[in-house]
Amino acid sequence: MTLGAHLVELRKRLMLAALALLVGMIVAFFIADPVIHFITEPIRVIADKRGDDFSALNFGTVTAAFDMRMRIAFSIGLFISAPVWLWQIWAFIMPGLTRKEIGYTVGFVAAAVPLFFGGCYLGIMIMPHVIELMWGFTPEGGANFYSAQEYYDFVFKLMIVIGVSFVLPVFLVALNLAGVISGRAILKGWRVAIIIATVFAALATPAADVVSMLMLAGILIVLFFAAAGLSMLFDRRKRKKDAAAGLLPPDVS
Repeated sequence: MTLGAHLVELRKRLMLAALALLVGMIVAFFIADPVIHFITEPIRVIADKRGDDFSALNFGTVTAAFDMRMRIAFSIGLFISAPVWLWQIWAFIMPGLTRKEIGYTVGFVAAAVPLFFGGCYLGIMIMPHVIELMWGFTPEGGANFYSAQEYYDFVFKLMIVIGVSFVLPVFLVALNLAGVISGRAILKGWRVAIIIATVFAALATPAADVVSMLMLAGILIVLFFAAAGLSMLFDRRKRKKDAAAGLLPPDVS
């Protein structure tokens, strides 16, 4: 294809992806109420514990409630339309890939997508505990009026950050398959990985929430060692193929 044909194809793919996102946002806009009810459940729990109305979601501007619905619609619409826009990306780049690269890409997506959503789910599970724990530091007589925009940003960022952190081990395996780093090199960095996972978990969860911190750090460490083990397995298979092809001495393991 010529450059112009590539640009026309790219415009077509982008328009289809944008249309799918728009449809997803429209659908999500009308189901925003159950989502808002779900993510604000910790606030109602706090209000029940107080036995008053000093804990509530605060809409500080005329358009704040609409803005929150639009933010939720965009986030959910992005997830709903993911099969369409992911396919558009894949359909655009696939003709330029070899069969081996296509296999690697399919494997990468098949591993990354469930891990990402698993991380988002864990973020949702941690979120109520974090909010209730932070409420416990409110002094006697204090009021908790949560800004709708900041509250949503906290929930959304917590989900995304933990979701992305779950995908990082997949990138390590991808780098290994690309020949950038060996499985043994990945494994040698286990001390640094444990420190990074612990620090990240401490930053992603409140300092006083030790249980959530240990759970998140433990999962990240397990994923790191799984990525290292899988990379070492791929290295071993590659060495065997090279030895069979005469590229390495037969006794090299």
